[in-house]
Amino acid sequence: MHGWIILDKPHGLGSTQAVSAVKRALRTSNAGKWKVGHGGTLDPLATGVLPIAVGEATKLAGRMLDSDKIYDFTVAFGAQTDTLDLEGKVIAQSDHRPTLAAVEAVLPRFTGPIEQAPPAYSAILIDGQRAYDLARKGEAFEMKLRAVTIHGLTMAGHGVEGQGLGSVTLTAHVSKGTYIRSLARDIALALGTVGHVTMLRRMKAGPFTLETAISLDKLDEAARGGGIGGLMLPLTAGLDDIPALAVSPDDALALRQGKVLIGKPHTGLMLAMEGDTPVALVEASGPEIRVVRGFNL
Repeated sequence: MHGWIILDKPHGLGSTQAVSAVKRALRTSNAGKWKVGHGGTLDPLATGVLPIAVGEATKLAGRMLDSDKIYDFTVAFGAQTDTLDLEGKVIAQSDHRPTLAAVEAVLPRFTGPIEQAPPAYSAILIDGQRAYDLARKGEAFEMKLRAVTIHGLTMAGHGVEGQGLGSVTLTAHVSKGTYIRSLARDIALALGTVGHVTMLRRMKAGPFTLETAISLDKLDEAARGGGIGGLMLPLTAGLDDIPALAVSPDDALALRQGKVLIGKPHTGLMLAMEGDTPVALVEASGPEIRVVRGFNL
């Protein structure tokens, strides 16, 4: 049981709760006790792709956090909330509604490298405390700008247009650390109004898409039938973009012992494979090949 379960996370469920659901499913299916973790937090408001790592795949969860993501999200214009989504209280309002042409014209300003202030209601640490805890206490604090990259930002749909749009749905391909709620806030402000997120759905996380995602109901059904293993993707599915490096049994043993291999000159990350068995994620620099993450398989 070393691999990935890709959940289509439902609305209202936190990422930690999703991990607990997978742990329960593993117990129900008598699969034994395994280490379980997620590859990128999704707000309870958000739905969509949540990679859950099981067993040795948890060693790759950090790499999944660093991966690009794709989201669909809807911005409702006319009101900004303290949480920048549906769950907060309104803190600003505007009667202005942007036109479709105005929205299309402003999107290039938010494409490429940008700086954004994370939401006050986020898990960022401020002097050792979570920002959302400080925000709930009503304490004033400043969110520092962070550099992120928006690889693509396109229109996916829009509300009824009369004199202006009440809402717009966008698709964003973003780098790690990007806050969609902040992006929605800033787009609305650039359009001369205010706004908040009413729908947020992750369509892709790293190599994982909705095509391989399963619902909690399907997970529970498989667990009761003892077939949860059939829903899992292999550990290597999280490394589809990494070239494979075939190694001999002797070299595999050396890597498992943390030794440096000397081979043909390479550069960058590779997945050392002994036949069909993943041995280690390795970093090659010239002839030296060093272990980044070893797998006990």
